[in-house]
Amino acid sequence: MKKLSLRTRVLTGTAVAATLAAGTFGAVSASAADKPAEAANKNVMQTNHLTIEAAAKAADAALDEAKKQNQRVSVAVVDRNGNTILTMRGDGAGPQSYEAAEKKAFTAVSWNAPTSELVKRLESAPTLKDIPGTLFLGGGAPVAAKGGPIAGIGVAGAPSGDIDEKIAQAGVAALNK
Repeated sequence: MKKLSLRTRVLTGTAVAATLAAGTFGAVSASAADKPAEAANKNVMQTNHLTIEAAAKAADAALDEAKKQNQRVSVAVVDRNGNTILTMRGDGAGPQSYEAAEKKAFTAVSWNAPTSELVKRLESAPTLKDIPGTLFLGGGAPVAAKGGPIAGIGVAGAPSGDIDEKIAQAGVAALNK
């Protein structure tokens, strides 16, 4: 076996030490990254959200009510931010009902009001209907907790918005049981 020069041994040792140090630094950095920065309490707001189980319960109740009324509808449940939690298209519901239900749910939670009430506001503020993602037709109902909106339920597919909204209200009522 050939003996290495002093220079080669020093360079090799330095390279090994640098590699170990880099690995240790990377491990320490990675473990520090696992701990998120804490925000001051004054910068944090807690909100209530509907669980997926509650959203499914509301949607099932709405579809049950639609079946009782012999209506073929879609039901959508959105969270406080307007993000879809779930959408269910009932048997025989039209293809347009899926998207319309989501938009009605989004509209109801955005203004914390039934969409049938919001339709009336269009008389004094007709440009409301121009807001993207909204649909000002009866069939959307807000879900509130502690006075604030936490979700919206939208129903579409019945021959009138009044029927859609009664079905959506059955979903809201199921959450109060």
